[in-house]
Amino acid sequence: MRAIMRRGLGTAMAAVLVGALAVACGGDDKGGEGGAESGPVELTVDVFGEPGYDALYKQYEQSHPNVRIKQRKVSSLDEYKPRIQQWMATGSGAGDVVMLEEGILPLYMQQRAKFLNLFDYGGRALEKNFLPWKWQMGVSPDGKQLVGLGTDVGPLAMCYRTDLFKKAGLPTGRDEVGKLWPTWDAFLATGQKFESKVPGTKWLDGPTAVFRATVLQNAGNGPGHSFFDKDDTLVYDTNPAVKQAFDTALKFEQGKLTADMSVFTPPWQTALKRDSFATVPCPSWMLGGIEDFSGSYGKGKWDVATTPGGSGYWGGSWLAVPKQTKHAKAAAALAQFLTSPEGQVGAFKEKNVFPSSPQAAQDPAVAGAKSAYFNDAPIGQIFGQLVSAVKPVHLGPKNEDVRAAVENVLISVGQGRRKPADAWAKSVEEAKKAAR
Repeated sequence: MRAIMRRGLGTAMAAVLVGALAVACGGDDKGGEGGAESGPVELTVDVFGEPGYDALYKQYEQSHPNVRIKQRKVSSLDEYKPRIQQWMATGSGAGDVVMLEEGILPLYMQQRAKFLNLFDYGGRALEKNFLPWKWQMGVSPDGKQLVGLGTDVGPLAMCYRTDLFKKAGLPTGRDEVGKLWPTWDAFLATGQKFESKVPGTKWLDGPTAVFRATVLQNAGNGPGHSFFDKDDTLVYDTNPAVKQAFDTALKFEQGKLTADMSVFTPPWQTALKRDSFATVPCPSWMLGGIEDFSGSYGKGKWDVATTPGGSGYWGGSWLAVPKQTKHAKAAAALAQFLTSPEGQVGAFKEKNVFPSSPQAAQDPAVAGAKSAYFNDAPIGQIFGQLVSAVKPVHLGPKNEDVRAAVENVLISVGQGRRKPADAWAKSVEEAKKAAR
């Protein structure tokens, strides 16, 4: 699959696409913004995780010879968030294009005056390229500003280690594995059985992944919001979807079934090269991280099955252009290129980030994709079926602050620093502090 993922778009296709975007944006920039009459322009793109843009940058530079692209990448959203907060608060330091994850998008939607209105750069013509709910989330509530263009969505599956499952006497085929856990309680019971057979390995990487997955799953199937209602009022302690998710994650901590790690942190990255845990709640974008950090050690050992509790999602981002940029038209054109259907196909090939573009999702390179790294799992089919059932969830501007505070409470239980009986009350207290 690595070879499949690395195939880029054809140069001719990239040239046609970039030319079309330039027309949509009113032509190339002049006077230092990447046009034919200007010198080379360097555009900085700020991202986190594994967006899959490396090959796309090269294609764009080939077709846009006056532009050079510099990517600044950090591993996790938790590392990225304070950086972009500082850049936007001080009015300097941000890249020409910045990635806004679903958890922080609501905060910057409130600060939308700090970003270009992409409607002014040909954005209105692009709505057809995105799932309706993904497009709408990038538009201001009054409908007047296009703040961000959608990148990926995160349909939720479960990644698991086939070799460790075999060692525990569990089935290893993805269809049979999925049948082990129709519910999260069944998933927990399977984990208890696993750890009784393989005591040196934890069932899960940590409580944070389970909490993030289940709170969005429950909210999507229920009220359509999680920590904050649609008026952005904190309802953490009164929303049954949140309480159910917290209780689910807490059960795994009480049962000592997790390694108490958070995704993409250095300990998590190191653990992937060992037999530290057997399963990871796995939105499509997680596959690229597992492959990169696990490397040759994990090739062929991982597979992908359905997640407990039915459909769900976790994550997904948008690209926005801060007004700090000195190259507005060039930055807007680059953001459009990266989020175009062709660009999203290229990103999927590179890092398995599943498209928010229906046209891209239907492309044979996506729909028919298999991953050699993940035991030839038909990932295009698996995630394509899951994304069709995704129900978007409203997130408040302080969503990420609340999430991080609550996850710290869960981890403290697993580490023995807090009693399970006190955990919910403490999480409510911490959520209220974080929401101020």
